Amino acid sequence: MDIKTIIKMSLKAIASNKLRSFLTMLGIIIGVTSIIVLVSIGQGTTANITSSLQQTGSNKIIVRITNQGSIKELSYADLKDYKNIEGVSYVSPTLSSSITAAYESNSYDATLTGADENYIKINNYTLSTGRAITPLDMDNRNKVAILGSDVASELFSHADPINKVISVDGINYTVVGVLESKDTSSTGTSDDIILTPFTTAQRVLKNANISSFTVIADSSDDVENVMQNVELKLLSYFGTEDAYNVNNSQDLLDSITEVTNTLSFALGGIAFISLLVGGIGIMNIMLVSATERTKEIGIRKAVGAKKKDILMQFLFESAVISSLGGFIGILLAYIICAILSKFSISTVTSFYIVLTSFIFSLAIGIVFGIMPANKAAKLRPVDALRYE
Repeated sequence: MDIKTIIKMSLKAIASNKLRSFLTMLGIIIGVTSIIVLVSIGQGTTANITSSLQQTGSNKIIVRITNQGSIKELSYADLKDYKNIEGVSYVSPTLSSSITAAYESNSYDATLTGADENYIKINNYTLSTGRAITPLDMDNRNKVAILGSDVASELFSHADPINKVISVDGINYTVVGVLESKDTSSTGTSDDIILTPFTTAQRVLKNANISSFTVIADSSDDVENVMQNVELKLLSYFGTEDAYNVNNSQDLLDSITEVTNTLSFALGGIAFISLLVGGIGIMNIMLVSATERTKEIGIRKAVGAKKKDILMQFLFESAVISSLGGFIGILLAYIICAILSKFSISTVTSFYIVLTSFIFSLAIGIVFGIMPANKAAKLRPVDALRYE
């Protein structure tokens, strides 16, 4: 029997049981859709984080002071030693605390961040209106504030906040600027912060110590040397490596990428189980089909059909069901990813994962179709014709 005839008979058998064929491929559809959507979300998250870190520059070094194992604290004056390190362009300290900001009858829970005049530049923020913190603000401990976009929106709605006075935990600040919305980043959101001069924050928060600071190297080529010198100074000052953490943008990117890739792999593995379940469903239905068509198989064998013809027909039916399920799953995955993008959930669907999912769905159909096909092909014509 030629392959063309086998294909026609297989498609006819599938078409004669449309509902059963669809229910059989449902497991494949769900499995393929789950793999593509979950991996796409993982890759989209990785791409967002990568883009965010790359925007901040590859020459950024972030130091966080934990004070574990040391009684020493790092003060603003101590940062002079780090500014004098060869290859350093800027050193910018930060000091943060959760606060409640209020204007007239409106209030908003935000993060007060003490920063210097370089903070906006090195963190790649943009002012939508107003001005940045100046050295004069730092020297005079001026009570001025730059609002994140969410803070400005909640406190002032559509009104212009510039030169308005807001209350931050009972202390008045004059608004001098508003940041453009930056949404979420690898370190959280910049839209719910209030920036104030670092020296002002020290006095208001009654905290003269630095919780973190950022070092900007002259170029990405200087990062490693600058990091080593920063770590040596920190170790010399605190006496223990437990008192601080030092990372650069690439280190953070590598760590986050590793975590998201592992998560994507785990989610993809869970979704792959759905494919296996779908394969079991195909095997089960094909076994039932072989039993139902026992007499048909006996007649075909009696008129000259060979074992390989029966085997090929059942394998082809199984492969068509699984591949069609894979194709529908791919279309459904693209639709779901498009819907997710409308809700600001980033997805990156690669051709590789789509192709891999389809090949797996086809392979599972063939593998799980071998047993039913072999059972049907081994039927003796005499036994098959006597089957009721």
